[in-house]
Amino acid sequence: MEARAIARDIRMSPRKVRLVADRIRGCSVNEAISVLRFSRKAAAVPIDKTLMSAVANARERADLEGGAVDIDELMVSRVFVDAGPSLRRWRAGAMGRAKPRRRRTSHITIVVEAKEN
Repeated sequence: MEARAIARDIRMSPRKVRLVADRIRGCSVNEAISVLRFSRKAAAVPIDKTLMSAVANARERADLEGGAVDIDELMVSRVFVDAGPSLRRWRAGAMGRAKPRRRRTSHITIVVEAKEN
């Protein structure tokens, strides 16, 4: 059984979010939570929220199917970060010109799966 959660339009660049996402890929959920809670990167906060949502989705799905799932049995099977829409802003440049700035956003997808015994 697998469950997933998607966080869209997170106001961080995908490159920065991928640094944190790579650290939890393939870990158990408990280990991933501890890695995210003690991480000093700002991207750990939205990834943690998305992971907790995926765990809640797994519990809800197990309840609907008539079973139960323990958080100790779940592992992070897939994590990927895609680029979202870029916000286009302008900043003053030399000689009265305007220079474009792209404020990048991210889409975070986390899939948790029950461990096979």
